[in-house]
Amino acid sequence: MKQLRFWFDVISPYAYLAFERLPQVLEGHGVAVAYQPVLFAGLLSQWGQKGPAEIAPKRDWTYRQVAWLAHRHGIPMQMPAQHPFNPLALLRLGLACRGPLATPNRWVCEQLMHHVWRGGADANDPQRLEALAQRLQPALDPQGDEVKAALKAATAQAVSLGVFGVPTVEVDGRLFWGLDGLELLQGWLAGDPWFDGPAWDDAARQPVGIQRKP
Repeated sequence: MKQLRFWFDVISPYAYLAFERLPQVLEGHGVAVAYQPVLFAGLLSQWGQKGPAEIAPKRDWTYRQVAWLAHRHGIPMQMPAQHPFNPLALLRLGLACRGPLATPNRWVCEQLMHHVWRGGADANDPQRLEALAQRLQPALDPQGDEVKAALKAATAQAVSLGVFGVPTVEVDGRLFWGLDGLELLQGWLAGDPWFDGPAWDDAARQPVGIQRKP
């Protein structure tokens, strides 16, 4: 059975849509999934990027595109009352519910995702967060040092593997980024012969012609 890791941050609408579509993508394949919360802002900082919501016209396009994608795939989705928002409370709550794989199970992650992306409410509303915590019944203190350290360690591990954005699926030493990366993941799991050719590795050897100054 293949081991697959789904790196995500609840702040990302693409992570939510990919989370909802993942069971369909994995259907027919023997795969065990670990759902790993990671701090997207930490990845952005490491790689010197801005998030889509930090660039005004890209922000507008992102929200239009994810609304269309949700419609196209029949996935219920409403933007939260404010976006972007600070996802730390939700990420830590998820890790406080971690199971035998040291990651939260799919049901826990589903509760986190639906808290943000269904209903259009404030993701950080204190009463809603309290109600969510009551429903999840975390085994650890979400604000405790152990959970905070776990999120930092997960983000550092993601960086060490070359994860630069969310969602990212890691399987067999390969990384598949983004909602549209699920199609590539399907090909890999199905044994598409394209992966036997040079294209995957050649992409990393493409010479750089010019670099912008910081």
